[in-house]
Amino acid sequence: MHLNQVPAIITGGGSGLGAATARTFAVAGARVAVLDRNKEAAKRVARETGGIGIEVDIADKNSVADAFKIVRQNLGVPRALVNCAGIGTANRILPRDGELPIDDFINTLNVNLTGSFITMSHAAQMMSDATPLNEDGERGVIINTSSVGYEDGQIGQCAYAASKGGIASMTLPAARELARIGVRVMAIAPGLFATAMTDTLPDDAREAIAANIPFPKRLGKAQEFADLARHIIENTMLNGTVIRLDGAVRLQAR
Repeated sequence: MHLNQVPAIITGGGSGLGAATARTFAVAGARVAVLDRNKEAAKRVARETGGIGIEVDIADKNSVADAFKIVRQNLGVPRALVNCAGIGTANRILPRDGELPIDDFINTLNVNLTGSFITMSHAAQMMSDATPLNEDGERGVIINTSSVGYEDGQIGQCAYAASKGGIASMTLPAARELARIGVRVMAIAPGLFATAMTDTLPDDAREAIAANIPFPKRLGKAQEFADLARHIIENTMLNGTVIRLDGAVRLQAR
């Protein structure tokens, strides 16, 4: 599927991987909808990409439904969805302070996993009624963001690893189900990437993190994630699998 003039939704598009993906898709000619919990960030990236910015809570099905209606009214039926929205949490099952992190676990799954399912469901519903875009009968593509933590979860990452593992696990059954309407489903599992958080670290701290990456010995760039997302959209044979984008890193226990 080609992105030129294609309506595309990027959740978490106000910063990081999502913002890079929104910009890359816009360069390819897509009509971009930037969805983010931070309204100002969504509007800012939307201005940069010539798209629209919408405040949304992806864990809230009503908020998502409203956002998708706005996209359809302003850009048309979305043909691409890239879910970058999510939260990173770290909490032990048995914290030293004795305060059990059950609420944090539930919230992490609600945002990362349930949020991805909610947006995927709305996208699939809209795509199912659309006209196929090519001779293969393709109507759309959905890309969810997992993490290498789903396989290499570290101590304190039970909630995060579980949420990202759920995203990885639902990729194949979702692709099998949505094949009947010509919608592909993929997942990207990024490794250690440069983020707003790592930008604030001292140089020696960033170097220590990068030292664990076999090659290239550096943090991943948001643009590299965006480039892979674009390739997935454009390569119709990519379906039903999780791609690790990680420089061959395998996370240690801590």
